[in-house]
Amino acid sequence: MKSFKSILFSFSLVSLLLISCGQDVSVVESGTYSGKVVEVKPDEKEIYVELEEGKTIELYFTDSTALTQGGKKAEFSQLKKDSEVKVKVEKMGKKLNPLAVKIK
Repeated sequence: MKSFKSILFSFSLVSLLLISCGQDVSVVESGTYSGKVVEVKPDEKEIYVELEEGKTIELYFTDSTALTQGGKKAEFSQLKKDSEVKVKVEKMGKKLNPLAVKIK
């Protein structure tokens, strides 16, 4: 019984930490959206973008994600918090696949 309580407590603590650390993200339909970068995670090649509609989306870059600025290929390191972007995404179940990201 004591070990069950310990496991339950540990599970509750981990769940609380995960909920408090995560972004409140939305999954939108496939399409092109404009917004502002609110967080950049370089180690994971991940960004969070707050869309003009007020929703926040999470994008994990892949080798096929086209990143441009001023019509030229850009490096992921050029993405900064508060950068204005235009993103083209493909909805894949409960995830978004970023096809193209244009830094304005």
